[in-house]
Amino acid sequence: MDWLPIFVDVKNAPCLVVGGGEVAARKVDLLLRAGAQVKIIAPDLGARLQARVQAAEVIHGGVEFHEEQLRDCRLVVAATDDDAVNRRVAAAARGRNLPVNVVDQPGLCTFIFPSIIDRSPLVAAVSTGGAAPVLARLVRARLETLVPASYGRLAELAARFRGKVKQRFTSLSERRRFWEDVLQGPIAEQVYAGREQAAEQALTLLLQQAHGNLPRGEVYLVGAGPGDPDLLTFRALRLMQQADVVLYDRLVSPAILDLVRREAERIYVGKRRSFHAVRQEQINALLVKLAKEGKRVLRLKGGDPFIFGRGGEEINDLASEGIPFQIVPGITAASGCAAYAGIPLTHRDHAQSVLFVTGHLKDGSMDLNWPALVQRAQTVVVYMGLTGLDILCAELIRHGKDASTPAALVEQGTTSKQRVLIGDLASLPQLVAHQEVHAPTLLIIGEVVRLHDKLAWFAGR
Repeated sequence: MDWLPIFVDVKNAPCLVVGGGEVAARKVDLLLRAGAQVKIIAPDLGARLQARVQAAEVIHGGVEFHEEQLRDCRLVVAATDDDAVNRRVAAAARGRNLPVNVVDQPGLCTFIFPSIIDRSPLVAAVSTGGAAPVLARLVRARLETLVPASYGRLAELAARFRGKVKQRFTSLSERRRFWEDVLQGPIAEQVYAGREQAAEQALTLLLQQAHGNLPRGEVYLVGAGPGDPDLLTFRALRLMQQADVVLYDRLVSPAILDLVRREAERIYVGKRRSFHAVRQEQINALLVKLAKEGKRVLRLKGGDPFIFGRGGEEINDLASEGIPFQIVPGITAASGCAAYAGIPLTHRDHAQSVLFVTGHLKDGSMDLNWPALVQRAQTVVVYMGLTGLDILCAELIRHGKDASTPAALVEQGTTSKQRVLIGDLASLPQLVAHQEVHAPTLLIIGEVVRLHDKLAWFAGR
């Protein structure tokens, strides 16, 4: 993060804008909306700024910039078309440790103006640090369509009740839980519908309820998908943002983990090859323990929790203990990696069925239904098959699969580090052995692999 995003209080604070054109006028507009007292320095004022001076909304403090004009200022903006003047303003402001913005010159700035979504008192800001202002505006436009204007009224309602809620609930976690239920439930819907008085009455009644009426702990079993954050479901994102604690494994990419609520406690329970950080029984018990403490527990699993993710084992203990839980499916690695590799799992000309298996080794061997794996017109997808790749390919050939059957190993699929290694059952183990390959990987075997060269669309690394 190159810039620290902050919000500055400039109500009734003197702020200086150097420049009199349209760009300066836009900065003056923002400062006035935030309640600042604005002084303008410029030899000539455009029509908009002249109108503001005549209306006594701003002060025209002179035609030429002098450092003394910075006395008592809260922040400074340089918006002239004279580079030398802009640099003088920036240097003088920095010398007095004043925040300064030089329009379109991020190298001279100590703060920048973001693109703003204004739903006051709710305000969101988007910035690229000056690298791509047009992109920031495009993102802002997208957010404008997603954030209703009524969010401002909802924020005002919350502000009116903030003190009462703080008195009613002494613990921070209780207050957060209360507000999450209010801001995502029927009371919020009443505000959106324009029934603010009814919403206020309902909120008053809710505050009078006993503590026991607040939601108890629960568990969210969420599939994080194969790695690309864009493949998360909306529901997964919502639950990730309201969890108190998250248990995650090594298949959850850092980009996805970054989307979890920042205040949430993070507990790593992942497994590496031949090493289990936390045994499955311990994970199950920890989910129960945390939920019984009244916490909202996010169990974040790579791919889909019900496809080689042991999700069924984890919720079995929750069900036995009577702990409420939700299950959010994710895009499993087979679907995600195959799609990003340009390899259809089924195809009228090549495969009419697909079979998912796990390639875990046990005592140096694989206990698989080999006759089922060597059927014709079928795609076989092998999860966790990297370690035993040579054994798997040899056994398939020994049980009757043609050694020239195409095979692909997809490394870190759907991420920027994706790599696809193509060979056949005879050559792929040797090809992989000569590469530095890192898990997670997915193995795809079948005639559909021949389509990769034509259909591959995702570059990866």
